Amino acid sequence: MTYREYGRTGKRLSSLGYGISRMPMLRDAEGKVLGVDDEKAIPLVHRALDLGVNVVDAGHHYMGGHSEAFVGRALKGRRKEVFISTKNGTDDGSYDTWNVWLERSLRSMETDYIDFYLFWGLTLESWQNGIGKPGGLMDAMRKARDEGMVRHISFSTHDKPENIKGLADTGFFESALMQYNILDRANEGVIPYCKAKGLGVSIMGPVGGGRLSEPSEAIQRMLGHKASSTAEVALRFVLSNPDVGVAFSGMDTMGQIEENCLTASIPGALTEGERIKVDGSFAEIKGLADLYCTGCDYCSPCPQGLDIAAIFRIMNYHRVYGLTSHARSLYRELGKEGSGKKDASGCASCGACEGKCPQKIEVMRQLRETHETLK
Repeated sequence: MTYREYGRTGKRLSSLGYGISRMPMLRDAEGKVLGVDDEKAIPLVHRALDLGVNVVDAGHHYMGGHSEAFVGRALKGRRKEVFISTKNGTDDGSYDTWNVWLERSLRSMETDYIDFYLFWGLTLESWQNGIGKPGGLMDAMRKARDEGMVRHISFSTHDKPENIKGLADTGFFESALMQYNILDRANEGVIPYCKAKGLGVSIMGPVGGGRLSEPSEAIQRMLGHKASSTAEVALRFVLSNPDVGVAFSGMDTMGQIEENCLTASIPGALTEGERIKVDGSFAEIKGLADLYCTGCDYCSPCPQGLDIAAIFRIMNYHRVYGLTSHARSLYRELGKEGSGKKDASGCASCGACEGKCPQKIEVMRQLRETHETLK
């Protein structure tokens, strides 16, 4: 296992962290979650620790509300080996409620302190409009740190890159958790910015929330030679970024743990030549994707209410990246009753979209092709 200095926290974390968000679960006959299957799940965590992982990330709402309590059970007798990261929601905005949630987290995880405590899903707007004001949740977090219940103040976010920079500029935080992987690179410029501000940077979804666990010839050959799996390339890509502190991966099989820990043991993750090849391959793939749709959205609004750009993005997971199972799963969600979205079968062939497309794409034909391929 490789280890990295984590911002100005003074902590040295394993480059691979364990995201406690997907575990083998116990369910009733109707599929309702009853709890975590400890007999299968706890050995997974212990194996990861044995292979050098020293940080876990939980969240109260993960796994049907069972994530934090599971961490408490899984780390019995091994708490001192592990840094714990978890999150406190901010929807209520109440100082008192926030403290109730903190106490709940401590009790659930059977610990006296949390190493990295995150404002969950923080945005710059919510910070400026209340959380960061005197008497708000900022003061609650600071008090918890002063009293030793929290060691380091952090946040997770899905905000825009420029807004994440604004949160880093506050000087209040010691680390940040954000999305970044080989397909989702919007935060590529934010990561070094946060690192330069002294923040430790954690990554969620390094394997694309499971998207990149599916075999893909296009991605597996990005290194210039065929990698053992798509997940290997995805994780090596994230860990090759020197400004990334730790990548949290949700691992629910022993095979995933063994593979990811082996990948995280490669110094440098990618050679300079491999990184250049990956970037070049990504540029070529993006160019191919743009032939089908650039996502400019000039075709909107569709008279039938279709989100044409979104439909074509899903199709490109299949056509360009070879992630067919993932593409089908996303596409089928569009047509579900109550989703508020429509799949491509809703096209009435009115042609309004084609007249507005600057790429002169045969939109109606591609919509029919998408539906036939992914339905």
